[in-house]
Amino acid sequence: MFSHMIVDYLFVFSVIVIWFMLGYQFILFLLGYQYGFRAKRQQKKLEEKPIELPAISLMVPAHNESIVINETLQALLNLNYPSDRIEILVINDGSTDDTAEKVAAIAARASRVRLFNVPKEFAARGKSAALNRGLAECRHPVIGIFDADNVPEPDSVIHLARQLETNPRLGAVIGKFRCINRKKNLLTRFINLESLAFQWIVQAGRWRLLRMSTLPGTNYLIRRSLVEDLGGWDEQALTEDSEMSIRIYQAGYLIKFVPYAVTWEQEPETLRVWFKQRVRWARGNNYVLEKYFTQVFKMRPRVIGIELFYSMAVYYIFFAAIVLSDILFVASVARLISIPVPGPYSEVWVFAFLLFILELVIALSREKEDSPFNILLIALSYFTYCQLWIPVVLKGAWDDFVMKRKHAWVKTQRFRTTTPD
Repeated sequence: MFSHMIVDYLFVFSVIVIWFMLGYQFILFLLGYQYGFRAKRQQKKLEEKPIELPAISLMVPAHNESIVINETLQALLNLNYPSDRIEILVINDGSTDDTAEKVAAIAARASRVRLFNVPKEFAARGKSAALNRGLAECRHPVIGIFDADNVPEPDSVIHLARQLETNPRLGAVIGKFRCINRKKNLLTRFINLESLAFQWIVQAGRWRLLRMSTLPGTNYLIRRSLVEDLGGWDEQALTEDSEMSIRIYQAGYLIKFVPYAVTWEQEPETLRVWFKQRVRWARGNNYVLEKYFTQVFKMRPRVIGIELFYSMAVYYIFFAAIVLSDILFVASVARLISIPVPGPYSEVWVFAFLLFILELVIALSREKEDSPFNILLIALSYFTYCQLWIPVVLKGAWDDFVMKRKHAWVKTQRFRTTTPD
């Protein structure tokens, strides 16, 4: 059996990093849970307060969205918002199916809906490019973004608008997204757990701790003047929401998470679609980190630098620690190596595993989804779904840092789902 000081150092490194990240996440979890109650109290106060609602242009970028566009437009038309203060602009971004025809048919019946066809020579260049083209067509001072597979709840936009209108420090306000097809199969159930945990722990927790959230890509409002001052969306960014979030904070504005403004969206139903989407996310984050790396500890407000460092830790340092711990664990079980470092490491691992389960269970309890079956899935996800992120990060790093592949927008495949299951 092999034993070496380097193995011991690697083991201690992985334990320290993992526990540092778990500790930070636990703090966010506690603060996020607390923020849920505070948000409800804020909601009640705003609903009792007379507020002049802003005029809003909702943009829906659409590239071959025939399967879902009717349901999305119907949900947007059913929004509880003054009809004379809202327009819905569908940006047909080079669709080769009948997306444009379906939108045109609805626009003929509903004057709030408008169809904008991106000129052929500028079409199909990605979401950022479509949003920039559509921005020039918008009529109102507040811009809203919804993906073409979204089914927002009737009060989603009005909740966001009240927050934006009453706080001039807010550059943008974001709602919560839920998985509309969460019961389709095991993968969508795992994604549902992941998305709820991310929003209640990371988004809610960071807002409570640092007054910081990041744009989610859908179900958010942003001030048009701010977008124009920032030069629009970065067309090189595969995750335009993350990149725009940093510039909003650099400009001195905040992004607030409003958990009771809800939209329902599709999630990938096959592992192939999931993998492509997540690799795009990983490569998008690589781009953001490369773009702002030299500014990490020079940024003002300092919270941006802290959060960027955290992002780097999650994608690289934490990733390395997880991979190392997996390798060392397997090698130790196979009796290929011995790790004579003194300490109750088995107990520490069990405690980390139980803490992981506890955090997610309590996060799910906010949505009344803490069923025994979901608790079992949480435990299972630790050994299965969470480990799938390893090849995702490796593929993203390989494409960007080794192969230097050009960034190309990969649209997520849609499925036929009409109502939350």
